Amino acid sequence: MAPRRVLLDCDPGIDDAFAIAFGCGHPGLELCGITTVAGNVSLDLTTRNALAVLEFLGNGQVPVAAGSPAPLLRPFEDARRVHGESGLGAARLPAPRGRPVDTHAVDFLIEKIAAAPGETTLVATGPLTNVALAVRRCPQLVAQVADFVIMGGSAGRGNITPAAEFNIWCDPEAAAIVFGAGWRVTMTGLDVTRQALVTADIEDRMLGMGPLADELLLPGLHGYGGTARSGKPVHDVCALALVAEPGLFGCEPARVEVETQGRWTSGMKVTDCAAASGHNALVAMSVEIAGFWDLVFGAWQRVSAAMTRR
Repeated sequence: MAPRRVLLDCDPGIDDAFAIAFGCGHPGLELCGITTVAGNVSLDLTTRNALAVLEFLGNGQVPVAAGSPAPLLRPFEDARRVHGESGLGAARLPAPRGRPVDTHAVDFLIEKIAAAPGETTLVATGPLTNVALAVRRCPQLVAQVADFVIMGGSAGRGNITPAAEFNIWCDPEAAAIVFGAGWRVTMTGLDVTRQALVTADIEDRMLGMGPLADELLLPGLHGYGGTARSGKPVHDVCALALVAEPGLFGCEPARVEVETQGRWTSGMKVTDCAAASGHNALVAMSVEIAGFWDLVFGAWQRVSAAMTRR
């Protein structure tokens, strides 16, 4: 079976970098392009990090397109307190030699998806600004993707406010556009990503994986701020893992709306899993933890092996 074509819209970000490594290593995925958006850090840094991570992994041929430097309507607020000044925690990768393509991320998404209708899975692991602009400019895009998966939101409590998860809180107007665009959004939110934690045992499994672990994974984790004592979530890896092995995840159909006006609830996902009709989302609520980590380490080990052969 041919690998699934994946376009990744992201804001690297420690967990985005881990997800890129997963996407480069899983044999069932073909990472055919990355678009960047301001989120965890500013657009210049998310773009630099995407290029640097790809080159470090030996996948510098994957094109990167820079996108939106700010939310649609709101001032931009980053997450440097979590991801560090560079966005990659304590990891210090070589400066990238390559440059982003000379196409805006929104145009890049539209063109890549239209070139192979029904064959490309779009995965978004940052604020949804680029995707919202793409579906506004090209409404037929929603029928051209094979699937659309996000890391974002929560059916319960948030992580930037009690009500909202960071990616949705950062640009709730964009998220509202995306969820109302007429496609099914597979939502890999905090409900499931908070189950997939890097514990001390998981860190121990990284030892011996060469430069991938020594220069990216472990320094990234050690510079990962604001995480729970019980472990560190790898949020964005979950979205790509769901694409690669959906059977590991328990998902429920739901009606999801995004709050944009509430004084205390802006960015909140109002998730109704009991709705009898009108479902616009598939919400991941559980993950088989041992299988998840076996899947992730299998992909990372392939990347590590390829790096050591260079």
